[in-house]
Amino acid sequence: MVRRLLTPLTTLALALPLAAPVAAEDAGDLHATYQTYAAGLHVADATAEFGFGRWSYQLRVAFHTTGLVGFFYQAHQVNSVTGSWTENSLAPHEYVLDGVWRDQQRTTQIEYHAGDPLVRTLVPPNGPERQTVPPDLQANTVDSLSALAGMIRTVALSGRCEGSVHTYDGRTATVLSAHTVGTETLEPTGRSMFSGPALRCDFESRILAGFLTDDSEEAHLRPLHGSAWLAPVVPGEMAIPVRMTIGTRWFGEPTVYLTSVGPGPAASSERASAGTSVNAAAVAAAPAAIAGGP
Repeated sequence: MVRRLLTPLTTLALALPLAAPVAAEDAGDLHATYQTYAAGLHVADATAEFGFGRWSYQLRVAFHTTGLVGFFYQAHQVNSVTGSWTENSLAPHEYVLDGVWRDQQRTTQIEYHAGDPLVRTLVPPNGPERQTVPPDLQANTVDSLSALAGMIRTVALSGRCEGSVHTYDGRTATVLSAHTVGTETLEPTGRSMFSGPALRCDFESRILAGFLTDDSEEAHLRPLHGSAWLAPVVPGEMAIPVRMTIGTRWFGEPTVYLTSVGPGPAASSERASAGTSVNAAAVAAAPAAIAGGP
């Protein structure tokens, strides 16, 4: 329960469409920080490193619980992905998740070959309490961070966010769809460094397979809804999420606020020939992601 409450950034990453690449100039690296609030409490901190090149992309997202929630439910996680832009879609190469939830190690490593995910590491392994995801629902899926990269590129190219994508994380298969609501003005708040016009995208996430066996049929059918607002915070760079909300069954609508953004680490020499390199600094003790807990 708490994992789903604390990771609306991750759900956003899962929930938005893939985009076709453009052979334009490379975008710069960006480093952003976020804070999540629920029921008036500051519950989690996150950092995100966005790097997009002409032919490749790299993202790394980290988060950890904080405040009272962090005291009673300690968790931190890091998610990262490398991939390339193909003719008209994304092609992730490797996705890695590493973190600790309530003193339990969580590790996932997925490699992609010809569009199919190959799970190399899954700790803890799936047990009899979780239904198996059939191979046809694993095929031609992407990871959550690649979905986020595609969403950002889609908005940059079209100014809209219509689309859907299938994801697989080694445990569950999910279909996510998004649609454009329009430009809205976000009022100033002490929780965020951003105010002003932003593109609102509403999304729905629905699990297709990989349910826990003790989940009710109602839980199987109930989708998760949320909203994300994107804006070009750094002049000349692509729009990134500046605020997010997501509904939960237990704790209202947690909200994620952008707290800072700026140029990321200097790009490596690969940038000239392939794309942008991202070297993210881990937050606090290590961290977990815009693409939330396992």
